[in-house]
Amino acid sequence: MDLILTTFGTYLHRQGEMFLIKIKEQKKEISSRKVRSICITTGASLSTDAILLALEKNIDIVFLDPTGHPYGRIWHGKPSSTTAIRREQLRLADTEKGLQLALEWMLQKMDNQIEFLQSSRQKRTRISAQLTEKIEALTILRSALCNITGCINESRGTIMGIEGRAGRTYWEAVNKLLPENFQFNARSRNPAKDEFNCLLNYAYGVLYNTVERACILAGLDPYVGFLHTDHYQKKSLVFDLIERYRIWADETVVNLFAARKVKQSQFDRLHNGLTLNKEGKAILMEAFNSYLDQGIHYRNRNIKRRDTIQFDCHRLANEWIGKYQHEND
Repeated sequence: MDLILTTFGTYLHRQGEMFLIKIKEQKKEISSRKVRSICITTGASLSTDAILLALEKNIDIVFLDPTGHPYGRIWHGKPSSTTAIRREQLRLADTEKGLQLALEWMLQKMDNQIEFLQSSRQKRTRISAQLTEKIEALTILRSALCNITGCINESRGTIMGIEGRAGRTYWEAVNKLLPENFQFNARSRNPAKDEFNCLLNYAYGVLYNTVERACILAGLDPYVGFLHTDHYQKKSLVFDLIERYRIWADETVVNLFAARKVKQSQFDRLHNGLTLNKEGKAILMEAFNSYLDQGIHYRNRNIKRRDTIQFDCHRLANEWIGKYQHEND
């Protein structure tokens, strides 16, 4: 489980092998064996003993900004990879193989979007024709993506241009799935201009944290990407890998609106947008964690949906290091 601290003034300390959470006069004990990560979204106090327990149990402590994006984490200092993995990652970034990896992740994202809209069309026959138009447009853009060849530096602009057009088409379709009073004009971030984008941005933030953690555990360098360019402090590989998992957040948020679980009281208004308050975070995280914890059959094994991210990152690292070792035998 992810231990999420959302109440201002929360105090977390250690009691044996347990985490003890104090909120005013209330106390709650949680076994460290059940905790995967500790996420802090507001002012909280942590004892050094609690931090030490987290490090001993390989539990990362993550600090999230108001939009749910991680801006810092406490992690053990033990190396989790061999140098060969990162050397191969750096080498592949500028090769045709790097392009193929980037295209694979982007194509998976578009396949997920098309499949989601096709599934939604079956349930919403009233807008079937409108969704069909968007699905056909996405299919054409997907075909254009398949025809790209060469190296990533030569093709990056073309890929991003296609991805941009596909994104606009997809969000126009998603907007039609929402109740009229919650429909939005366009994707917005930092801050969100409407309720849908507010929920979606926070869910994406949770995914960023999960993907970054999986990269670190697998020995991948979060800062060396393929499609997304390298910039100072930009976790380019996280931005690359998250593309294939974004649909999980999309589905969760759309389903919250469909189930009429989204209320105006779950948002606080800023001078230039909206932010998700404690009530809204609780509603979103209950639904999102339930979705991520669902058991699925993936690559011949039964695992939780969220664990497929770690599985994919380890598989990627193993392929890279295997290739590197083979070439250097």
